[in-house]
Amino acid sequence: MAAAMARAGVCALGRSSLLTSCNFRIHDNLFLKTGVLWKHPPSRTFFSDRKKFHTASVGQVFRLRPFHVLVATGGGYAGYRKYEDYKLEQLEKKGIEVPVKLASEWEVALYKSVPTRLLSRAWGRLNQVELPTWLRKPVYSLYIWTFGVNMKEAAVEDLHHYRNLSEFFRRKLKPQARPVCCVHSVISPSDGKILNFGQVKNCEVEQVKGVTYSLESFLGPRVSTEELHFSQAPPGNSFQQQLVTKEGNELYHCVIYLAPGDYHCFHSPTDWRVSHRRHFPGSLMSVNPGVARWIKELFCHNERVVLTGDWKHGFFSLTAVGATNVGSIRIYFDQDLHTNSPSYSKGSYNDFSFISNNNKEGIPMRKGEHLGEFNLGSTIVLIFEAPKDFKFHLKAGQKIRFGEALGSL
Repeated sequence: MAAAMARAGVCALGRSSLLTSCNFRIHDNLFLKTGVLWKHPPSRTFFSDRKKFHTASVGQVFRLRPFHVLVATGGGYAGYRKYEDYKLEQLEKKGIEVPVKLASEWEVALYKSVPTRLLSRAWGRLNQVELPTWLRKPVYSLYIWTFGVNMKEAAVEDLHHYRNLSEFFRRKLKPQARPVCCVHSVISPSDGKILNFGQVKNCEVEQVKGVTYSLESFLGPRVSTEELHFSQAPPGNSFQQQLVTKEGNELYHCVIYLAPGDYHCFHSPTDWRVSHRRHFPGSLMSVNPGVARWIKELFCHNERVVLTGDWKHGFFSLTAVGATNVGSIRIYFDQDLHTNSPSYSKGSYNDFSFISNNNKEGIPMRKGEHLGEFNLGSTIVLIFEAPKDFKFHLKAGQKIRFGEALGSL
């Protein structure tokens, strides 16, 4: 009898444990519907067998979900675009021309939902973290192998010298690594890939073949003639005509994409005078060639720093365009410039003049002189005035290095 009762008790205990386990699983699966959130999975401890939980309203739960869904969806879509860009690169390597397919408004909005500015600031802080000496060579070697960095050109080849990723990205080159062309009037301000070049037509600039952006949206309203020492353009002229200051001249452009493995500093492309800076806060979408083919006016969406002035043939401008993980744009002579701020007003911009009572000439720049730097690869856009016989010595898609010729008269 006693044995039978013992067996019955064991069976009852087993059934009770099973029901309790099932009950826990049911509650675990339905916690969103009931508004119960487990802080920790139900478990027994040495000190207590009570389960720890707290309650929250269903409204509190669902207030968090849209953001997470948006980030996950946007991030997933960005990953999909990366894959599409890879396929495009493979087709281009085979010489197959791919027709342009522009993103719709909802696709652009979805891509912009990814918190790239926040991610770029986080990346910037990570870059400043000092690496242990023993970890530097493995980390930098992986980056060198991934992006094809040529460390033989670096002023300091020893990887242990660079305390953090930021120092490694901004490494200087050996003095003779990039000889500056003295013959041609305009040189490449950076290492990179030529995305497009040519004359500006109908106030539109090509970011890549077949995809354009508005000249006025990109540069913003015309800077005062007093700052640029230009004559006043006749009223009613187009924005493009207002920038051309000399009769018989044309407006030209050149777009250079800096990949992550490229030298990250940029230099003065010619002898000119910088008189004004305009900073546009904005998105930090990728600017790689695949995305540039996909999003119209990509460079107008992104954060950018526009330097304007003049050279011997008239108007001249250099614009540094930010990108994902490249929120930091630095101009060496502009200590008041601060990019990738946590908040900004859409469509806003900040102006700063280098012309003052104490400085009537602005900032003179010599061809090849250090001008600024990115924390990672990005894009440089040149827009300038020159005579009609100005010729580019380039091919779209070609690789170019700082100091090599872009064009001449």
